[in-house]
Amino acid sequence: MTASLRRLLALLCVLALAAAGCGDDDDGDNGAAPTGGGGDDLEVPTNVGGSMEVSAVWSGEEQAAFKQVLDAFTARTGTTVTFTSTGDDIATALRTRLAGGSPPDVAILPQPGLLRDLAGQNALQPIEEAAGRAIDRNWADDWRTLGTVNNQLYGLFYKAANKSTVWYNVGAFRTAGVEPPETFDELMRIAGTIRDSGIPPFSIGGGDGWVLTDLFENIYIRQAGPEKYDQLTTHDIPWTDPSVKEALRTMARVLDPALVNGSAVSTTFVQSVDNVFKKPPAAAMVIEGDFVPGVATVPAEPETDYNVFDFPSVGGSDPMVVGGGDAVVMMKDTPQARAFLTFLTTAEAAEIWARQGGFASPNKAVDEAAYANAIQRRNALALANAETFRFDMSDLAPAAFGGTVGRGEWAILQDLARNPGNVDAVATALEQAAAAAYAE
Repeated sequence: MTASLRRLLALLCVLALAAAGCGDDDDGDNGAAPTGGGGDDLEVPTNVGGSMEVSAVWSGEEQAAFKQVLDAFTARTGTTVTFTSTGDDIATALRTRLAGGSPPDVAILPQPGLLRDLAGQNALQPIEEAAGRAIDRNWADDWRTLGTVNNQLYGLFYKAANKSTVWYNVGAFRTAGVEPPETFDELMRIAGTIRDSGIPPFSIGGGDGWVLTDLFENIYIRQAGPEKYDQLTTHDIPWTDPSVKEALRTMARVLDPALVNGSAVSTTFVQSVDNVFKKPPAAAMVIEGDFVPGVATVPAEPETDYNVFDFPSVGGSDPMVVGGGDAVVMMKDTPQARAFLTFLTTAEAAEIWARQGGFASPNKAVDEAAYANAIQRRNALALANAETFRFDMSDLAPAAFGGTVGRGEWAILQDLARNPGNVDAVATALEQAAAAAYAE
């Protein structure tokens, strides 16, 4: 990796989303958030017709929520949309489609690293004409930077996530007589109390490797600090650095089999959520992002059945947020794809999903009242107002290391979940995989 690219990646990591909520407004509207697509500079074409395919990792409840967005686009434009769920391994799915000469019209990528990889292979089409003006008006500058490669805009960040949240079963906490913790030491103390009350404290969806990367990142940024977080993101320090091993040892405390429901590696993300949300619960807490309620397959009421607290401070660390985002990219330059990109810049397109829960938007035009409940609004505001924010580290890494099923971080951190005492070997394996991926 060149020094200039390392510097660019470091800048991308310093993603201060506070700007998304309080950036300067050239038009004198003081940042008022219009609803229903108000304030959008680009008009969505009507009577487009034809058909198109959209591919994304979403399935289950997320796919169902997004289908309502697609239905609204079809109603406005007359375009028939086919949605293809790729599963977590979207990198392989898209590369297979590209090799066969049949990519989808539009893809939605959960990793900026994959966006850069595909743009470098000339597999993406610029979206400046379709979305650029709206992005400049209603998104913070950092989102444009994240979606830009070699001065060309390729990605529109439609969906964002606050990944520094811990969801808990209200009844389980009440039975154990515990309150949401503010520090990591308090978290581990109440975990023991909850276990003694007769229920496993943690439900870990490590069968989906990205869940484990999120846990590591939340611990690492608080324990090592934002500067080292940036250095590790760009591989300016190795994964065998003492700070990494210390964070892995802290992570291993959460992965202790005595504290986890079942096998962390055999549990999917959706299963980990249902374990906490179902009645009676099979575990008390699931550590994941603000999208957790949107994937639950069991009925549960916010505040009554489940609630949330911020990922706790580690060693006296200040409040911080690790987050992510899904970038919409155009793989075929067609009227349908352009119209869809434009539609997704509207507040309407975000509010359709926001009302269903499990969703946050970086679009400043979205009315915060559209969020499904007080918990969702709380998480969205915490993301927007974070004094220290970093983009998900694995999403900024080369996809071979940070975003591919069975490889890199996803697979190696699963080894830690299987054997939480194997920190040195895991750190060495992570460094070997990172060195190979960053050298490509």
